Amino acid sequence: MPATKEPYYVSVTGLKVKSFLSTFVFWRHAIPSRAQAKQANGLVFLEVKRVEQYQHTLSVWKNKDAMIAYRDSGAHLVAIKGFRKIATGKVYGFEANSIPSWEVALNLWTANASDV
Repeated sequence: MPATKEPYYVSVTGLKVKSFLSTFVFWRHAIPSRAQAKQANGLVFLEVKRVEQYQHTLSVWKNKDAMIAYRDSGAHLVAIKGFRKIATGKVYGFEANSIPSWEVALNLWTANASDV
């Protein structure tokens, strides 16, 4: 995807389930949350990737408001409410004029992410 004049909002999340049994609960929330994201207004790019023990999501939005509207509604909001029981994790959001590679996104996440 080409660079834009208006910056995108990029969100990089990494979650690690607390136990084997938590894995099933995690996926019960992750699948509907991903489906919701794919239908969300303002989503430009979405991929998931497992790196070591973390399930990462790289999402790119037209702007931060679009990401917040997704984050605070539907299946994703339900997932957030139950998150602390099943996983630990970190998130990092930033503006960018193009979609970052996974390498860039994960390096930024490692250096800058805050606990969820």
